Amino acid sequence: MQLSRVSLVLSLVVLLAACGGKEEADLKPEVVSESVSYTHDGVELEGYLAYDKNREGKRPGILVIHEWWGLQDHPKERARRMAELGYVAFCVDMYGRGKVSDEVPQAQAWSGAFYGDRAGFGRARLQAGYDVLAKHERVDASKIGAMGFCYGGTVALEAAWADMGVKGVVAFHGSLTTPGESDKVTAAVLVCNGADDVWVTKEMIGAFETSMAERGIEYDLVSYEGAVHAFTNPGASDRGMDNVAYHKAADEKSWEAMKAFWEKHLQ
Repeated sequence: MQLSRVSLVLSLVVLLAACGGKEEADLKPEVVSESVSYTHDGVELEGYLAYDKNREGKRPGILVIHEWWGLQDHPKERARRMAELGYVAFCVDMYGRGKVSDEVPQAQAWSGAFYGDRAGFGRARLQAGYDVLAKHERVDASKIGAMGFCYGGTVALEAAWADMGVKGVVAFHGSLTTPGESDKVTAAVLVCNGADDVWVTKEMIGAFETSMAERGIEYDLVSYEGAVHAFTNPGASDRGMDNVAYHKAADEKSWEAMKAFWEKHLQ
């Protein structure tokens, strides 16, 4: 009889533990987002942070880098989706607080300020955003990645070339740069490219793949048939620009490829 009571107590303990674990696992994501003010080189910046408040402990962090229009809704929406997956996502501000535009000349001027020499493409500005994310109390600083769109995809590659500390980078429809001779690269790279994007030429792709092979960098470059530039942004088709359009299938397939990439390199 004594053994039966002990067995009953143990069974209840196991059952309660199992029920509690199931309840925690079944919690739906509750994404919290907030603006984050920081500075770089005397410039006031305003990033955007998103995380799931129901996830306990330190989580992998993702830097999200905006298109050349500035920190608009598209990267913020992607940051919230990353938070739903369990990452702490931080949209960096490459231009400065309030600097967003739908005008090509203005966007070109802002992004163009980071082009030119090897230290360009916004490495130092991106490093400032990286530092904000790495120091956040919810982030495991040993597990940080970077992802970006269009101009931001190009900047994400620079996070890898600069050996900023990221474990991997994902570039969505960005221009393809390659490491400089002095760059030390330890991050893995995923490039999601529109197969019909006339701004990413066969020559650029060939040079990129040759550089990756020569440097022994772990990479994958996937080109999606029928997709042009900005294929992940649902609002891209509304801009009335040649070679700029949303492509639902490419958006969804590249998102799944990205998820698998992060599961491999950040979990």
